[in-house]
Amino acid sequence: MKKSTIIVIAIVAVLAIVVIGCISWYVGTRNNFVTLDEGVSQQWSKVEVQYQRRMDLIPNLVETVKGYAAHESNTLESVTRARAGLTDAYNAAKAEPADGATADQQALDRYNAAQQQLGRAFNIYVNAVREAYPDLKADTQFQDLQTQIEGTENRIATERGRYTEVVRDYNVAIRRFPASIVASMAGFSVKPQFKADAEAADAPKVQF
Repeated sequence: MKKSTIIVIAIVAVLAIVVIGCISWYVGTRNNFVTLDEGVSQQWSKVEVQYQRRMDLIPNLVETVKGYAAHESNTLESVTRARAGLTDAYNAAKAEPADGATADQQALDRYNAAQQQLGRAFNIYVNAVREAYPDLKADTQFQDLQTQIEGTENRIATERGRYTEVVRDYNVAIRRFPASIVASMAGFSVKPQFKADAEAADAPKVQF
């Protein structure tokens, strides 16, 4: 076999190895992005579950308080006012849908703002009820709701924290070079992240 032929075969073999290696790297990198992307979607679902859990508890809490207040001679203005604020915040949160896995930053910011406002209104309402009806805490149904509320607020904080972590890992992965080339080619983009609330220090603390 001629020397030139051997060289050509060697070059072709090297090129084939390089091409196969590049394809393998591209596929592996893309699959990793898919896994990370799916992880973000799953974690967002867990965040939504906890927000929905709080949404579901609010009508139950309001009805329980109204039932107890019916025994009072008159409705206290502070509770009525707090309930009106809670209702407004509740309706605003319901009207602000967002999918953290696909939303842009502005959409997530609006969603986050609505949920934060709902949390604050919820806190104001609960504290107004506590002050107006101190004996209500002895009610069995109210005690059960108290436990569920406290647990839900803790779960919201936990799942949001986990969401922040998985989004951070995803965003770092798609921005690192040379993996960022694959991300750009395959259509993977940076996902929005929760921003610290301006009143984070006053986050809901439900106490009875």
